[in-house]
Amino acid sequence: MRTAVVVGAGLGGLAVAGALARSGWRVTLLERADRVRPESTALVLWPNGVRALRALGLGAGLDAIATPLADGGVRRPDGHWLVQPRPTPAERMPVVVHREDLHDTLIAGLGDRVELRTGVAVRTVRTAPGERPAVGDGRHTVEADLVVAADGTDSEIRRQLAPESGVVSSGCAAWRAVIPWYRAPKLPADQPVCGETLGAGYRFVAASLGERGTAGGSSRGGIYWVATAAGAPRPEPAETQLALLKRWYAGWPAPIAELLDATDPADLVQQEIRELRPLPRAYGFPAGPGGVVLLGDAAHAMPPHLGQGACLAFEDAATLASLLRESRLPDAVASYDRLRRPRAATMVRQTRRMSAVLQTRGRLALRARDAALGTISPRLRNTAATAAAQWHPPA
Repeated sequence: MRTAVVVGAGLGGLAVAGALARSGWRVTLLERADRVRPESTALVLWPNGVRALRALGLGAGLDAIATPLADGGVRRPDGHWLVQPRPTPAERMPVVVHREDLHDTLIAGLGDRVELRTGVAVRTVRTAPGERPAVGDGRHTVEADLVVAADGTDSEIRRQLAPESGVVSSGCAAWRAVIPWYRAPKLPADQPVCGETLGAGYRFVAASLGERGTAGGSSRGGIYWVATAAGAPRPEPAETQLALLKRWYAGWPAPIAELLDATDPADLVQQEIRELRPLPRAYGFPAGPGGVVLLGDAAHAMPPHLGQGACLAFEDAATLASLLRESRLPDAVASYDRLRRPRAATMVRQTRRMSAVLQTRGRLALRARDAALGTISPRLRNTAATAAAQWHPPA
């Protein structure tokens, strides 16, 4: 029986561990934290992420928890439309899921061939010729035919194998929350929840998780929102952060004030936005009869402006699982590197272009951006949506 060590029990790590186990591998899943638990927020999955999860055999679980997300358009803080809502073809429509629901789906897909070990901080990786790849925490070493580094933006394995790739700040922070339906504001029928509002270094996006009174197949329905602001994360308590958000977004169009008023400080999750610059020179590293691969944020951490972080992680997992079914292990490691690096580079490049548009500052620059946004933003989004919709797992 072939063996694998997956480092990191985030979304990508859980997805690839389950996929390998269902293919007959014996998998050891190592997690630094003492418990494996997701954020109590939500996640937008674009068609490529949906297709990847289906390729991983998780389509039925996804269908039970996903809510389609229509195009809500883009407005200025004064309510003026920069990009009007427009119909979205079904094949390009994203879905929104609660992270806890998705986490439960991935956990259910692990099966009994996955051994989960928590509280393990990987500090070393071995890729010596003639020896099986291995990782260690300073006390114990675990070797296998394959090591999958899914240990996030601060990946220790990537730091050792691709030291040229560094983590840098994207210059902004994000706040996320899900307001459960029992606390969500009741909005007029002609006031849609979904949509994006864009100001000078500030952005607010909201979406519904199912319909009020239901949960879209989930026990965790509600309204999901994300606020992004230029600058560093705030060190204050959640209550103070929420008060700052209310002040920053005061006067913005409905339902932003209503959503912030309905948010409890305990709902709030703050995140510093960071990325890899440059991307690693390789995503696959041969070692003895097998090798090491980088997956998810360990390979291509990027700003969330196009919502592709988790989608690319699921693409990585689906690609690796497919290659391992069809190829010898060393060939699969080489093919994974060959397929994933250009794909990730394309999506990161498009995300950085959108980041430049969203972080525009200064009165004249804002006027120019707003005047052109009706052309620029849809073009960038359509390019990304096309790339996302066209992705398929390797045959």
